[in-house]
Amino acid sequence: MFFLCGRALGADRVVLKGGAEIKGAILKSDARMVVVDLGAEIVRLKRSDVARILKGAATTKPSGAEARRPLGKIASRGRIYRTADLKPGTIEAKTKAFEQAVVMVNSPGGQGSGFLISPDGYLITNYHVIAGETRIKITVFRKGDRGFGQEHYKKVRIVALNPFADLALLKIEEAEKPFVYACLGDIEDVTVGRQVFAIGNPMGLTRTVSQGIVSTRNRNFRGQIYIQTTADINPGNSGGPLFNLKGEIIGVTSMGYIYLGGLNFAIPVDVVKRFIKNREAFAYDEDNPNSGVRYLQPAGRINPKNPPAGRIPTLEDNDAKNESAK
Repeated sequence: MFFLCGRALGADRVVLKGGAEIKGAILKSDARMVVVDLGAEIVRLKRSDVARILKGAATTKPSGAEARRPLGKIASRGRIYRTADLKPGTIEAKTKAFEQAVVMVNSPGGQGSGFLISPDGYLITNYHVIAGETRIKITVFRKGDRGFGQEHYKKVRIVALNPFADLALLKIEEAEKPFVYACLGDIEDVTVGRQVFAIGNPMGLTRTVSQGIVSTRNRNFRGQIYIQTTADINPGNSGGPLFNLKGEIIGVTSMGYIYLGGLNFAIPVDVVKRFIKNREAFAYDEDNPNSGVRYLQPAGRINPKNPPAGRIPTLEDNDAKNESAK
């Protein structure tokens, strides 16, 4: 089984007469040719070169235009998050592809949003959504024949917390089947004026979609860098994904001005990647929840007088220093 961002597909195996194997989705198979979709490209094989074909069962079948157009090739390399070379599309199409990856995060202290980054249940949300809490419930929205259904998971492990970057990594422990997840994008592709959209649960209104543009890609706020966007971010959106039109996550929605429209902020995806890669440094310890750094204050001044006024050194100062050294 392999996964394209936004859906899971069964992998067909084409065994060549030389012993090599090709895994992908078979688009066509006849007496002359076998056509295999590898995600990033289409491979055409002569039937005479094929020894046998082993069909894989699809968990989720794409249909219509999405079935004819692959979303992209997944890159994992042992990471718990995925990246992909996705094709641009409309907000409507990308919402249908990735809205099942967006979850609701509940704790006794409040409610927010999050998004799945792997099929086995790893997800990202904001630190402030679960700060000080250990009893966490995740609601996953799965699409079935009769629309969306809610699946509630209470066995949720806190993997890592970074209060300084306002990020949290969680893991659903009781999953019985793979989750639909979304892929992380590249901060270098984020440019001012690009159209973006957010999916979240503002005020408990599940799977709400808002759209806007990137206003600034590097807004400084209290020493942290944020993506500023006009996509609405309201209470309950915190921890949800900010997507580009490829369907890649470029940021984690974090805060916005309630009474000032168009001033909303998301944590850039490169910060999210660094947090995940270095998660061991931020590993959650239930026996020591208060693991923040305390900065020591510098010693007080010995001389109470004001320091001398600063001035630019001159060549004469340098000559005098050399003479004294002799």
